[in-house]
Parts: sequence; C-alpha cells; structure tokens
Amino acid sequence: MRYLLLNKPYEVLTQFTDESGRATLKDFVAVPNIYPVGRLDYDSEGLVLLTDDKQLQHRLSEPRFKIPKTYWVQVEGEPTEEALEQLRRGVDIKSGFTTPAEAALLPEPPALWERSKPVRFRANIPTSWLQITISQGMNRQVRKMTAAVGFPTLRLVRARLAGIDLLDLAPGQWRELTAAEIQTLKDLTDAQTAEAGTSRATDSRKKGEFWPGGIRPSTKPKNTAGGYNRGGFGGKPDARSNDKGKPSDKGSRGASRKPGTSRPTSGGRNAGRK
Repeated sequence: MRYLLLNKPYEVLTQFTDESGRATLKDFVAVPNIYPVGRLDYDSEGLVLLTDDKQLQHRLSEPRFKIPKTYWVQVEGEPTEEALEQLRRGVDIKSGFTTPAEAALLPEPPALWERSKPVRFRANIPTSWLQITISQGMNRQVRKMTAAVGFPTLRLVRARLAGIDLLDLAPGQWRELTAAEIQTLKDLTDAQTAEAGTSRATDSRKKGEFWPGGIRPSTKPKNTAGGYNRGGFGGKPDARSNDKGKPSDKGSRGASRKPGTSRPTSGGRNAGRK
C-alpha cells in the first residue's frame, strides 16, 4: 500500500485528468493507481493525501467520519471576537448550517511560500490570518463561513489533516507518510467506527467495507412503488390491480369472461337461490 502527502499548489485540480487542460495531480505525482482522499478546491493550496488503500480512502472521505482538517485563512479585514465566536458556534452558509468549528486569530502570518498569483493588495484594507479547524466537508465551506461573518477569504491553505502536517514541503512536492502517521489515520477511523457502532459487511462482494452507524450506503435507486418486486408489494403492479395500484373492479373469476356473456345460472355460491 502507498500513502502519500502532497502540497497541492494554487490552481491545480485535485484529480488526475482534465479535458480543459488545467494542471492536475498528474503533473506532480507520477505514482500509478493512487487516488486523492477527498478534495481541495482549485484555488486553495496545501495538504492532500493520496493512497491506493481503498478502505482507508473511503473512510477518510466519507462525511459520516469526522476527520479534523486545519486551515490557515487570510481574510479581508480584522475579524472581531464576535465574528470568531460565530464561527465557533456554526453559521448558516445557505447550503446548510455548519457544525461548531475551532477558530482563532493568528498573531503573525504563517511562514508560507509565495503564491503563483499574489493575493490582491489594497493599502486601505488590512488583512488578517485565521486558523480554522472543521470536521465537515461542505463545498467551499471555509470560504463561505468567513464570508457569512463579514470577512471574505483571500487565501486558503490546508495545513493539517488528522494531526498530520505539511512540515517543510514546497508546493508540488510530496512525501511518503511515516508508519506512525498511517497508524494515526487508522486509529482515528477505527475509533470512530467503534463509537458509531459500525457494522462490517457480510456480503462476500463487500468484504472489508464498513458502514458507519450500521447503515449500509445505498447503491440502488429507491423503488418508488415501495419495497421490492415480491408478492405485488412494490415493483410492477399486481396483475389484479389497475394502473394506480388499486384493486381491480373485476374479480379474478370474472376476469376471463368475454364481453356480452351472462353470468352462469347454475353452479357457484348462488346455485339454488331464488
């Protein structure tokens, strides 16, 4: 198994191909059959994990596993303590309400590399650096969070994931994770699996997969008729039902009579009655 840590540069896609010709991970990592864990936006920088360990990749990417991710965020303006407290409580970013985050104002800008495209500088508007840690993975979440409290993000760098740091990697450089770092990731997901009461798949085709909370991920579209194709419950309508799923007005005994024929006068339950 391979476990790599890449410092993703600015304006690089967290994937290995792009029809539009933009820079991708393939331009920096020439290791076959590995996949990124989660994603990092095109205009964000920093830590990206890659692995061919499909189970760990799934568990680290699965939203139901809460994997802490720490970002250094340069924002426009000087955030107040009230704004920081809002981030800590959770904010409405229209696509959803964020869970509580760790947010703190950094006393000094972090020691970072120069970005390939410098951040726009405006002399009359100061900038500040925040450290924000979240365990969610909503689309462009950190940017939306700072904008929601009135301080737009200018630069975003992922600095840490589950206790693993970039260290001194330059943009575009990668390294192998140490045995201790790999064990840290596995211990974290194992602990969350146990806490959630996760069930291991028994189907031989799903061997080794884990389902947080014992909930099997859906792999098939829901049957809008309800249930499965068995005994007339869901699936195709029963032969004795009309197209709306209600019982047919015709009983099964009369369903085969030709139009215009009369009911038999003898036999059946009405025989002998006057």
